[in-house]
Amino acid sequence: MVTVAPPHPWAYALRLPRDPRAVRVARMTVRAALDGHGRQDAVDVVELLTSELVTNAYLHTKGPASLRLTGLSGGRLRVGVWDSDPYVPAPFSGAGDASVPLAPLDSGSGRGLRLVQEYADSWGGWALGDGALGRGAGKLLWFEVGGRATLPLLLK
Repeated sequence: MVTVAPPHPWAYALRLPRDPRAVRVARMTVRAALDGHGRQDAVDVVELLTSELVTNAYLHTKGPASLRLTGLSGGRLRVGVWDSDPYVPAPFSGAGDASVPLAPLDSGSGRGLRLVQEYADSWGGWALGDGALGRGAGKLLWFEVGGRATLPLLLK
């Protein structure tokens, strides 16, 4: 069965609790949405990069997160992940050297944002103002991939 994607933009949003299973739910949601819109060509890249951002939200915050997947014109896809921590890491901050250093070979973590930098066509992030009672409202990190989103290292 082939599904034809509509010519206009579409979006899905998902609120994620602070739960280690939320990363899997986010991956499954992205896969289902992209499959439903006939975008199997982008599933691997978008699923991987979404997983990295949602994992970081879980590991580095104490609250929930939100995911938004948007299909744009020209075959572009945008993913945004909101969390409650206002700190915007490189390469999303755009401050100074925006490159993420390579993680040491023996490190069990530290590769996620480097993957975003390598496989996304563009990315960004910003702290979200002051919330109620003077508390920060967190941050939004996003990435975008074009119509040719593939993971050459994962293809067989």
